[in-house]
Formats: sequence, C-alpha cells, structure tokens
Amino acid sequence: MKKEKKKVAFASVVAAVFLTGFKLVVGLLTGSLGILSEALHSGLDLVAAAITYFSVSVSDKPADREHHFGHGKIENFSALIETFLLLITCGWIIYEATNRLLTGETHIEVTVWSYIVVVSSILIDISRSRALYKVARKHNSQALEADALHFSTDIWSSAVVLLGLICAQFGLFFADSVAALMVAGIVLLVSFRLGKRAMDVLLDKAPAQTFSKIETALQQIEEITHFHDIRIRTSGADTFVEVNIHVKPSLSIQEAHEISHRAEKEICRIVERCVVHVHTEPDE
Repeated sequence: MKKEKKKVAFASVVAAVFLTGFKLVVGLLTGSLGILSEALHSGLDLVAAAITYFSVSVSDKPADREHHFGHGKIENFSALIETFLLLITCGWIIYEATNRLLTGETHIEVTVWSYIVVVSSILIDISRSRALYKVARKHNSQALEADALHFSTDIWSSAVVLLGLICAQFGLFFADSVAALMVAGIVLLVSFRLGKRAMDVLLDKAPAQTFSKIETALQQIEEITHFHDIRIRTSGADTFVEVNIHVKPSLSIQEAHEISHRAEKEICRIVERCVVHVHTEPDE
C-alpha cells in the first residue's frame, strides 16, 4: 500500500517539474500573464507534490510510544500547507492581472508554443489527476486527494488560459489578464475546500456522514438497548471510533462481550481502516 502511494506521489513530482519548467520558459518568451500565472501555479504545485510525497512516506508508520494514534495527521497537515500555497498563488495572479488591466499593458506574443504548452499541460493534468484520485480513493488518502485536486484544478485553469490565448490571437489582448483573474477565482475556490477539510480533521471534527452510518448500524443490533457518547476522530486514512452501548443486565459477561464484538465488526464494515473501542454497560 505504502509503495503504491509513494509511486503515484513521486510521479506527480516529476510531472510538476516538467510542467513548471515548460510553462515558465514559454511564458517568458511570449509575455503571457496567463501562462506565467500557470507557471507559478505549477511551481507551487511542485512544492505541494513534494510535501505530499513526504507525507505519504510518513503517514503509514504504525503507532508508537509517542504517537498513540499513528502518524496519519501528517497528510492532513500537508493539505493545509497546500492551501496556503494556493492562496499565495492567488495574491500574485490578482495583483499582476489587475495592474495590467489598469495600465493597459496587455499586449502579448501568441506563438505555436503558447498553444503547445497549454494543451500539453491539460493532457498531463488529466492523466495525473485520474491516477491520483484512483489511489486516493483506494487508500483513503487526503494528501493524495488534495494533490489530485490540484491537478484537476490545473485542467480548468489551463482551459481558461487557452481561451485567453485564442482571444489574443484576434487582438483581444486584455482577455489574457481576464483569464488570469478567472484562474485566481478557481484557485480560491479550491483553496477554501482544501483548507476547510484539512482544518476539520486537524480539529477532530466528527464527520457527519460517518456519524449517521454508525448510528444506523448500531440501531440494527437488537441486543443493544441504547447507545450514547459516539466519538469519532480521523487521522489521515484512519478513523478512530468510541461508543458506549447498553445491554440487558441479565446477560453474562461472555454474551455482552459478543454483542460488543459484533458492534465493532459492524462499524469496521462500514468505515474503512477503522479502530473501534466499544464500552459495554448494563441497562438500568
């Protein structure tokens, strides 16, 4: 599992290195703010991909004496860092685009390389985002999912830049700056989504959907008279669940243990990579 996650994360680093260099060279040669903003975006994606590679290398380390819940939160922390990197990208893009529109310095040189770099970027981003999403869903990795979201965002932002280049081809040079502002809007939206999810996990916010699933599962076990104090925390790909259940006081210790064991198995069935602790009490 760890090997597969590291492999796809490393491939993302390589793709980000290529795209960043390619966009930077073409952007400087043509003067396209749209392509330069994409180069900066890819540059920060490179940093994010490197952070992701590091985080997936560490996150699956088992729990030890100092980290009782494992090292999974490093993935969530890396996702939060990626959010800040995206916000930096937005600030630079908005500043440059606004400045060009206000000063009227919007002329750019559109060449065949402008189209090649943008189209190549779209194709590579589609390939990488699909590969990352596939492994992220398979291993429930938020770090890989964040990286996949970066690449899928690049698809849309590159498409916007492509539209700006086409408009510039017909003399509408201001469209490049407008395209750059649209890229910034996309990045801001993704940043908000990434940051909120990362903060929710780091602050141990209980996932509402998981909470409802566990409640439904426990309600199906007839021997449980009632339950309370469901506590859920996530750490990377792992979920930790605690719950108190009540059973009839006439049951033997062995019978009560079997019921709690059944509750554990049911919760583990509906929640992937789950560690469950069930406290059993006699019903009053």
